[in-house]
Amino acid sequence: MQAGKPILYSYFRSSCSWRVRIALALKGIDYETVPINLIKDGGQQLAIIEYLEEMRPTPRLLPQDPKKRASVRMISDLIAGGIQPLQNLSVLKQVGEEMQLTWAQNAITCGFNALEQILQSTAGIYCVGDEVTMADLCLVPQVANAERFKVDLTPYPTISSINKRLLVLEAFQVSHPCRQPDTPTELRA
Repeated sequence: MQAGKPILYSYFRSSCSWRVRIALALKGIDYETVPINLIKDGGQQLAIIEYLEEMRPTPRLLPQDPKKRASVRMISDLIAGGIQPLQNLSVLKQVGEEMQLTWAQNAITCGFNALEQILQSTAGIYCVGDEVTMADLCLVPQVANAERFKVDLTPYPTISSINKRLLVLEAFQVSHPCRQPDTPTELRA
């Protein structure tokens, strides 16, 4: 390992890890990945995007404008705190195998109904205006989860169009779960 090079303890499919990988790629921070297994021993969670923003303020992931900054945090919180945790493995185990798909679909649909309305008033090219923000880092992994759980995205044109624009950006491509060192061979791009 290179001295001073940050280490990201990451699970290829983790929405939390994916958000951090996007932030690191956008900020041009070279890092070492140490794969962890979130299924084994309960795993661990990472909450470092705001830290990265403070330590490496460019490019900005939080707008300078206070109203836009509040919108970014609201959208990020809705996704990372209100939608994504309801389809985590630990929750799905509690629901029972026969109800997991329905539970995840309902959680995502409920959250996306609220998110679509919010984005209709905040979006430009991306979630909040025309610059990539922390909200966008939250959106892409959640849309991928929606697709994985077979959620119909037709009712969410704003979410879908923003996601499509984000997925062509290099930071979102290199951080994609199918391109991680711990991605199983059958899921690699």
